[in-house]
Amino acid sequence: MSETMRIAFAVVGVFVVGFVLVGTSKKQSKEEIEAASMIRNYANIQAMANEKCPDAVKKATGEQVYFPSETQSDKETYITLKWVGENSDKGGFKNASCTLKGNLGGISELIIDGKELIKK
Repeated sequence: MSETMRIAFAVVGVFVVGFVLVGTSKKQSKEEIEAASMIRNYANIQAMANEKCPDAVKKATGEQVYFPSETQSDKETYITLKWVGENSDKGGFKNASCTLKGNLGGISELIIDGKELIKK
């Protein structure tokens, strides 16, 4: 057997061992799959809230909000973002609260200075 054939067999052997290792390491337990699903769900709810809530607050008050001062969530079904307004004396707002529920797929409650603008 020539030197070239030995190198070719070694390369093929490395690929086969690599595929076997990757194939056997992908098995996850039921708990790991559920935990990963819950994390993805919470990340999706949070991303949706960070996209929709600032737009709703800006549409209602004319003031752009960026980072919430407080966040509340059960990490499964809803997230509530709260902001403290900076320009309340210039027509802005003092407090805003936006709740997004994952099962609705949108804002379920928007409260600005104690007035409910959205309630689902």
